[in-house]
Amino acid sequence: MNCKTKDGLNIYYEVQGNVNAPETLVFLNGLTQSTLAWFFCLPFFKDHYKIVLMDFIFQGNSDKSGDPRNFDQHAEDVISVLDQEKISKVSIIGISYGSLVAQHLAVNYPRKINKLVLLSTFAHKTQIFEAIELSWWRSLETGGYGLMFDTMMPYVLSDDYFSKPIIPIEMLKKSREDLNQNAQAIFNLMRATKERDDYRPQLKNIKAPTLIIQGEKDTLLPVYLASEVHKNIIGAKLEVIPAAGHTLNLERVPEVCAHILAFLNGKK
Repeated sequence: MNCKTKDGLNIYYEVQGNVNAPETLVFLNGLTQSTLAWFFCLPFFKDHYKIVLMDFIFQGNSDKSGDPRNFDQHAEDVISVLDQEKISKVSIIGISYGSLVAQHLAVNYPRKINKLVLLSTFAHKTQIFEAIELSWWRSLETGGYGLMFDTMMPYVLSDDYFSKPIIPIEMLKKSREDLNQNAQAIFNLMRATKERDDYRPQLKNIKAPTLIIQGEKDTLLPVYLASEVHKNIIGAKLEVIPAAGHTLNLERVPEVCAHILAFLNGKK
């Protein structure tokens, strides 16, 4: 399905799971992911929750035109989808880039948010993060998404994933390349992170119960970055998944989803 954003662009979304369930979960993708990224997670939630998946503008099957968006604008786009579906309140599960959109949703639209789950998250950038970010930017400029993917992999997947992949790396690369042929769209997505100021002061305004899940072996966003998010959201809980990397919707899926379900059910 498509929803028109306030500036007239089409944002692609899907409604899955138990459409009659009283609670709705919204899953928000990482940088170059799409709705397909949640395939292995959905079986854990589909029987008891209504599920909304979406591609941000510049992602997946959504429009890839228009000016670069900041995270407040991405959050506004999510609200447009919820309004079209007449959904008044949701729990948000966002990973990496999507976790930043989730933070802005919780700050800007507190009455819409029931619970907040932030996977592989951060609120401020370090010099090493900016160096990694620059390497991705230069790879995209030089060799398109194929080279960018190769540059990203050591930072977003753990040793364990490389030795025991759910999806073989070459197959993962092919599926991602098919959805990320528009380099300018990826630049537009990356600009939101590149230009984002330190968001830690704003996190103190988040009122929704919050669970943060971080991989112990996340090279892109080490645990200390998630700890800063944890410290600045009142009452937040932090779970560190041993030996897991950055892409938690591919790595240690049963363990990650068990933590999320316990949190949603009030057992954490």
